[in-house]
Amino acid sequence: MRICLFPGTFDPVTLGHIDIINRALPLFDKVIIGIGRNVNKQPMFSEQQRLQWLKDIYRNNNKVQAVVYEGLTVDCCKEYNANFILRGIRYVNDFEYEKAIADMNRSLAEHIETIFLTCLPQYTSVASTLVRDVLKNGGDVAQFLPEEVNHSIFKDKNGAE
Repeated sequence: MRICLFPGTFDPVTLGHIDIINRALPLFDKVIIGIGRNVNKQPMFSEQQRLQWLKDIYRNNNKVQAVVYEGLTVDCCKEYNANFILRGIRYVNDFEYEKAIADMNRSLAEHIETIFLTCLPQYTSVASTLVRDVLKNGGDVAQFLPEEVNHSIFKDKNGAE
């Protein structure tokens, strides 16, 4: 089976993330979305919320599984029998950064290959960090987020639907 892990913080899940996942689905038998715990980052949304968004978005697709993991990405790959790590690339500097990580992962587990997908042009500027900044400043992020995420954020902001 061809299983890939798509690691990230997904804080929040964006249309850019969904684009990469959806385009990876025909390439793999299973896509595991790994929400990584990063002690150096203070997330805006809880792990439970991010996990629920992904479960809601892919509730009708048994090829997609969302999990939370801690530690090395290659260890998560081993736990779920994933031989591929999926990464999205927006800009050239993303590639340089991601290649360094891929090289390190390959040194740690030579049988795990990193696959890069470039994002579609309309998602190039959609980064979770930028979305969080817009949210913190009261801006409208609806065009950058899946319906399930928008609905949840809007509901939480207003206390009701």
